[in-house]
Amino acid sequence: MRYVKWTVLAILAAIVIGFLHYTLPQHDVVRIVGTYQERQDLSDWTRIFWATPDDQATGLINRDVQFIQAVKANGKAIVYRNEDTGWSWPPYFKFDTANLLARAQDLISTSDNPKWAVVTHYGWRNIYFSSFPNAIAIKPVAGPDVRIIPWFNLVFFILLAAVLFMIRRMWLQFRERALDPALEDMGEAWEGVEDRAGQAADEARGVWGRFRGWLMTLKGKPRA
Repeated sequence: MRYVKWTVLAILAAIVIGFLHYTLPQHDVVRIVGTYQERQDLSDWTRIFWATPDDQATGLINRDVQFIQAVKANGKAIVYRNEDTGWSWPPYFKFDTANLLARAQDLISTSDNPKWAVVTHYGWRNIYFSSFPNAIAIKPVAGPDVRIIPWFNLVFFILLAAVLFMIRRMWLQFRERALDPALEDMGEAWEGVEDRAGQAADEARGVWGRFRGWLMTLKGKPRA
């Protein structure tokens, strides 16, 4: 049971970590090299990797999606999708897809005369599932070595730790005030039941012994 417990906890932790890693904002320092628009099929389970804002019908099997092509400082290529999130999950409330495309096109540059930008996004890039991170914001920066501090994530994890600490404290107080006394009463009640059961068994053995003695007298044998 110990291995089952830790296996279940590890699976739950992996699910939570994966969910947070996909949902929370991330920042890439990149050089934008182009933009394009492409029709994407949304007919299979990979639809979960695409936005579903309220202004787009969920019954659509395909739609045109804008993409932003970029290159990181280490030369690795990355492609972002540019979709409104609307009022759906995750709650970025993005409605400025057209404006973001204009900013991306304004920052297009070459390796000879680079313009660097910070792209804030959420999601994963996976070539096998055709999933792309969704760009939320684009901001020009001085160079590829700029230091980005993820303030939102820091505040989020601090608040999350505080909430978990409060929940743990509430649970410990509830356990101390309600569960532990109840369990103690149950233990005492069970011990009382065991004592009464033991006494009943002793009495039953006494009655049975006397009954056997009486049977022996009927057979003409003295009692043991």
